[in-house]
Amino acid sequence: MESSKLDRRTWLKTSLVAAGGLVLAPKISLSAPTKTPTAPAKLGAKSIMWEVDYPAYHNAEPHLQARLNLNENPYGPAPSVRAAISEAISLGNRYGHGDVATLIEMIAEKEGVKPENIMLGPGSTDLLEKTAITRFMKGGGNIVSADPSYMSLVNTSQAAGAVWKPIPLTADYQHDLPAMEAAIDKDTKLVYVTNPNNPTASLTDATKLRAFCSKVSAKVPVFLDEAYLEFLDNPKASSMVGLVAEGKDVIVARTFSKIHSMAGLRVGYIVATVERIKSITDLVRSTMGLCVTSVKGAIASMKDTAFEANCKSLITEGRGYVCDELKKLGYAYIPSYTNFVLFPLREKQDADPKAFNKAMVDKGVGIRIFNIANKNWGRVSIGTMDELKLFSQVFKQVTA
Repeated sequence: MESSKLDRRTWLKTSLVAAGGLVLAPKISLSAPTKTPTAPAKLGAKSIMWEVDYPAYHNAEPHLQARLNLNENPYGPAPSVRAAISEAISLGNRYGHGDVATLIEMIAEKEGVKPENIMLGPGSTDLLEKTAITRFMKGGGNIVSADPSYMSLVNTSQAAGAVWKPIPLTADYQHDLPAMEAAIDKDTKLVYVTNPNNPTASLTDATKLRAFCSKVSAKVPVFLDEAYLEFLDNPKASSMVGLVAEGKDVIVARTFSKIHSMAGLRVGYIVATVERIKSITDLVRSTMGLCVTSVKGAIASMKDTAFEANCKSLITEGRGYVCDELKKLGYAYIPSYTNFVLFPLREKQDADPKAFNKAMVDKGVGIRIFNIANKNWGRVSIGTMDELKLFSQVFKQVTA
């Protein structure tokens, strides 16, 4: 498998080819959902993912006709979840310890571990940050992760005194596992892997990742962020949660924000060894940050597998539509295994991304823009088909 990074020559070559025609992306072990050109830009090189004009999104959100700037599931919460939450409102004067225990038992059974291997939190981001704080609160040390990647854990680690060691993705947008392993030293306190990755939506080979985690976790804890795992055709095949049952020092994070469509209700969990869970809960609280209504909703959602399957089908259909529309316009998007698609902006939009963003928002469509390694990228989340058709219409007008 290709593991070399995109150098300047490759970047220029793919840019020229993309301008004149389409090039198929390199294959990875699992077939890509949609064949697509290779994205004509270099990733990594200490890119630190800067969001362009992000405050404008918050100001515009109430007026957007297509809210595609956040990786939300537009189809829920499920009716069963809404009913459970409505019934739980009368319990708002009580702590939900019993329901928390029920949810933990359900998660443990699903993941094939013991309840003491589970820690709940108000969304997986909260658990990423708590892990960072407890690992680096005494200062010093470093964290190794891909670049670009989801920055919450990295940013919190740096705020707590850590040094970030960014490792650029490979040419086919996977984690460069050999380079990440080589970056580990005596001061490394945590290795962070997001799979599927955000913001690239790409997937790292599960067999190679499992071997990496098994080996590296003997030296340092490995945190696996699997927020988008359920959008895969076979999520269990790509999950690293089985390593916890083997006693490996890995931490696997999941969330109810994506496939369960509960982003605003804030429920997530991590799976880790008993010792690793204790090292976190000895320093920070866990379930006290959860609302009884959200916990009741999560319990109902775990039972509603039909809703989850339907969401996956609709989002897969919507993702295919977006990819097809971008392909028709010659945009070299990155193959997506998630509920969003990342694509490089053309020269005109790249030169003034704020103006591009404003033009989209003024027409009622919100997407996200990131600057990665001095190149601006658009990220469109998968909404309803009506929202995606509006995106296509507006995008064509704005980029004409």
